[in-house]
Amino acid sequence: MELENVILDAIKLAETTIPSDVYEHLNLAYNKEKNEISRSQLKSILDNVEYAREKSLPICQDTGTQTFFLDVGFDFPFKKELVNSIIKAVSSATSLYYIRPNAVDPFTGKNPGNNVGRYIPYINWFLREGNDATVYVLPKGGGSENASALSMLKPGEGIKGIKKFVVDQLVKAGANPCPPTIIGLGIGGGSDLSLILAKKALLRPLGVRHEEKRVADLELELLELANRTGVGTMGWGGSVSVLDVHIEYAYRHPASLPVGMVVQCWADRRAKIHIDSKGNVEVKQ
Repeated sequence: MELENVILDAIKLAETTIPSDVYEHLNLAYNKEKNEISRSQLKSILDNVEYAREKSLPICQDTGTQTFFLDVGFDFPFKKELVNSIIKAVSSATSLYYIRPNAVDPFTGKNPGNNVGRYIPYINWFLREGNDATVYVLPKGGGSENASALSMLKPGEGIKGIKKFVVDQLVKAGANPCPPTIIGLGIGGGSDLSLILAKKALLRPLGVRHEEKRVADLELELLELANRTGVGTMGWGGSVSVLDVHIEYAYRHPASLPVGMVVQCWADRRAKIHIDSKGNVEVKQ
């Protein structure tokens, strides 16, 4: 198993091909939108998606921070190889021009030129029972990341406070995260965990609701509220500002209600690799 090459292929797939669920939601937005300027923007987005796929080119010039979520069984035999292969694949993808060198030293601005540095690529581990693993590839653009936010709400603010935070943040962000966006929301835990869960929520395909009805209902309500803001595609107004809202949650301390919000631009790039205990792999979106 050439794991480095498999991860390299997954990075290229994520950067050049929008998942089918995202494409379908963009098409739905185009057919629904009545604002002519926003509709023309959606048409340009769809044309860009087709061109990138046909020519095997990056969907966006901002190829993002290379982000990975590892869903790994306790008995999976290739844990060590995973991290080394991810780092090598990211470096190779940069040298092959699949991704732009985006990682810089936060103090000096110096760019190593290979997207590899302290804690980057960003790798998050989730361990569970089993002997297989799934590697999720999530390139995260800088413009949409800048619209992400954390709010340490008072517990008494509850669901009403969560709704207000999300809507206020979307209006404040305006056109900056390249809407229509996808919102990942992490509720509970601590400040750090809420943001990790928010980013993890973005791995779920659009239109797939949370398995708990109370959470799924809140996702749909927030989606409706978000689209009432009128921000619209690229900030030009209209009825489609957000394509979907996904929520993950954790139990919290009684004294705090952390809410992490991670914003993804319309270029919701994703890929995943399934690896079994014998090293057989499958790459898909």
